Amino acid sequence: MKRFPPVLLATVPLPWTEDYQLDTAIFTAAVQRIATEMTPHVYLFGTAGEGHAVTERQFAHIVQLFRDVLPAGAQPMIGIISLSLPTIVERITRARELGFRDFQISFPSWGPLTDHEIDRFFAATCGAFPDCRFLHYNLPRTKRVLRGADYARIAPQWPNLVAIKMGGEPELLREIASAAPELQLFCVEFGYAALRDEFECGFITAVTAGKPKFAHEFYAARGPLLAEMLVEIKAAHKVLKEKVAQTDAHMDGAYDKMHLKMLMPEFPLRLLPPYSAVPGTVFEEFCAAAPAGWVTRKPGSP
Repeated sequence: MKRFPPVLLATVPLPWTEDYQLDTAIFTAAVQRIATEMTPHVYLFGTAGEGHAVTERQFAHIVQLFRDVLPAGAQPMIGIISLSLPTIVERITRARELGFRDFQISFPSWGPLTDHEIDRFFAATCGAFPDCRFLHYNLPRTKRVLRGADYARIAPQWPNLVAIKMGGEPELLREIASAAPELQLFCVEFGYAALRDEFECGFITAVTAGKPKFAHEFYAARGPLLAEMLVEIKAAHKVLKEKVAQTDAHMDGAYDKMHLKMLMPEFPLRLLPPYSAVPGTVFEEFCAAAPAGWVTRKPGSP
């Protein structure tokens, strides 16, 4: 019944130089390591990937570079975030012309969309690109979080709406998984652990983004082992939140770049302005305070 398989998805954060240009060498290495060591199902420009912050020039440049450096067998997805529906359509068009067919879309977030406006949004995306597949990123930042009844109404209209990505309370996740069973539901570690023994669902690495082996084991786990691994994830996440709370960093990318830096020590923590990143000293404090065995590098190493 599912329109999309329950794969493991991983984001590719963007590495910025001191003058906020893309570090192409580190970006290339990150794409290839994530797509080979973590999962071939990689996506660009989610909220953690600063899809909300890049210019149109940066978007065009990075999407083309992403295409050019993907390893053989990769299954890429492009995230589309904008306050402007015409810009969303233009970005889909640009990426489609480069050969991409899977897209992660979210609502314009200036104000919450009405039901009529939601229908116009999906008509302009799913309806306008019938040869593409779309994952709807259902998040509170858009000011309108869809529920089970919403997806039950929308899904039959657009067969190329194939999946949902979201966090939230397990009760809402179960409601959506039950109401729209044809749509694959993708969750990060907490939602995945809550649902996986009851529903088929996909997994998006977040806290485990810097630990490919652990992420693979968690993705395959069921029952007591899944619950046991979640305890370790929660312990690491608690320390991370405590350390980040000492700073004014708050965007998703600030967390995801810390996770990836555990795998790639050379990965910079900078975010595009005006957003604040986590200082390197705080990252080192996290490495030192994280549960034993969690961090894959020693604090202070190159």
